[in-house]
Amino acid sequence: MSRIFCIANQKGGVGKTTTSVNLAAGLAKIGQRVLLVDLDPQGNATMGSGVDKRNLGTSVYDVLLEATGIASARVRAERAGYDVLGANRELAGAEIELVNLPQRNERLGLALAQVTADYDFVLVDCPPALSLLTLNGLCCAHGVIVPMQCEYFALEGLTDLVNTIKQVHANLNPGLQLIGLLRVMFDARITLQSQVSEQLKMHFGDKVFNTVIPRNVRLAEAPSYGLPGVVFDPSSKGALAFVEFAREVAGRVGIHSA
Repeated sequence: MSRIFCIANQKGGVGKTTTSVNLAAGLAKIGQRVLLVDLDPQGNATMGSGVDKRNLGTSVYDVLLEATGIASARVRAERAGYDVLGANRELAGAEIELVNLPQRNERLGLALAQVTADYDFVLVDCPPALSLLTLNGLCCAHGVIVPMQCEYFALEGLTDLVNTIKQVHANLNPGLQLIGLLRVMFDARITLQSQVSEQLKMHFGDKVFNTVIPRNVRLAEAPSYGLPGVVFDPSSKGALAFVEFAREVAGRVGIHSA
C-alpha cells in the first residue's frame, strides 16, 4: 500500500512546490515508485516536472469531478522518473463546483484508492490556503510534510498549520499525523535562521527532519528548464540534500533504500 503524504504550508513562498518535485525525484532516484499529485491551480508542480499544463488532456480537475480516473489522467514525467497527476487553471473552478457535491472532502482519496498498488509513495502538492482542495489532500493522507524557512513569520504560520492538522485528525481523518518539518532555503551564516532552527528542534524534537535543504541557485533555476533540481544538476548541494531527504523520509516509514 502506498504512503500518501501532503506537502503543505498555509504560508506561500516557502518552497512547497520545490520540495514536492525534488522529493518525488529523490524518491524515484532511490528506487521508489512515485505519483505526484498537483492540487494547486497554478500548476507549478506539473510544469516543474516537465509536463506542459497547457496540453493536459485530463487533469486532477477531471478526477475530482469523477469525469475520469487517475489511471487515465496521470502522465509520465520521463526525465524526472515519476508519474504526475497534473493541474492547470481549470482546477480553480473546482472549489465552487465541489461545494455542493457529495463526499466533497474525500474525492481525491476515493480516486487514489484505485491506484495505490501502483506506487510506494503518493505526494500531494497542496495550495497555500486551507481550501476544499487542501482538505481533499489532508483527508486522504497518512501524514503531512511541512517545508518552512527559518524566519520569524514562518513560526506564526506553522502554529496555524499544526492546529489545522489537529482539527482534520480529530474530525475528518484520524490517521493523519505530522510526519515532520523540513528546513528549506537555509543559510547558516544568518544568525536568525540558526536561532529559529534551534527553536524548532527544541519545540518539535524528532519531528524536525535531520536533513536541511540549503539555499541553492541551481534549485531555483531548475523549474525554468522544466526539471526538478535533483535531475537538472544532480551534483549541486541542493540536489544532494534532497536525495538525502528522500532517504530520510523512506527510513521514517521503514523503507531502507539502497
